[in-house]
Amino acid sequence: MWGWGWWGVSPPNREKAATPTPQHLNPLDLLHRLDSLLPPESLLVADGGDFVGTAAYIVRPRRPLSWLDPGAFGTLGVGGGFALGAKLCRPDAEVWVLYGDGSLGYSLMEFDTFVRHKTPVIALVGNDACWSQIAREQVALLGSNVACGLEYLDYHLVAEALGGKGFVVGRPDRERLEAVFRAAQDACRQGHPVLLNALIGRTDFRDGSISV
Repeated sequence: MWGWGWWGVSPPNREKAATPTPQHLNPLDLLHRLDSLLPPESLLVADGGDFVGTAAYIVRPRRPLSWLDPGAFGTLGVGGGFALGAKLCRPDAEVWVLYGDGSLGYSLMEFDTFVRHKTPVIALVGNDACWSQIAREQVALLGSNVACGLEYLDYHLVAEALGGKGFVVGRPDRERLEAVFRAAQDACRQGHPVLLNALIGRTDFRDGSISV
């Protein structure tokens, strides 16, 4: 799962990141920009399929024991609990949860927990309105994406309704992504749990990957 994340970014990955997607943000570009802003004390929690699989090639853990995920045969929905435990164990760390929009549905309500227990973390949601890791194989095999389609929902507003801070970014915000990331980091340092809803498009980056 680590891929190029440990050793540097391959030139083809950079080329794919620079290619606009037909709709919304290029997820590779989004993740490169996040990687450039993560502080040395950051902790990364991974909860998702396609978006997280892409992140594993791009976003670099800053030190050993600073990347948490459920493993290849793990289960979705661990992000909220993992992030809560990570922040309580290392309160000085900047804790990021990398969510797919499918996996976010399993623990979005944990923002209530973060707020009530004053546990500020940052969630970045790769929102492509689809269970993409499943749809990739399902459409090829069965010719249908039934049960895989989602919507570009306002997840950031749910976080705000629960007492956190919410941000949303799409293609018009590409030139100010770093500013939005820094605003999310500032809000977290002020004690607020933050959800950053990133509307992303489709790429062929993970074509051929196997879902288990």
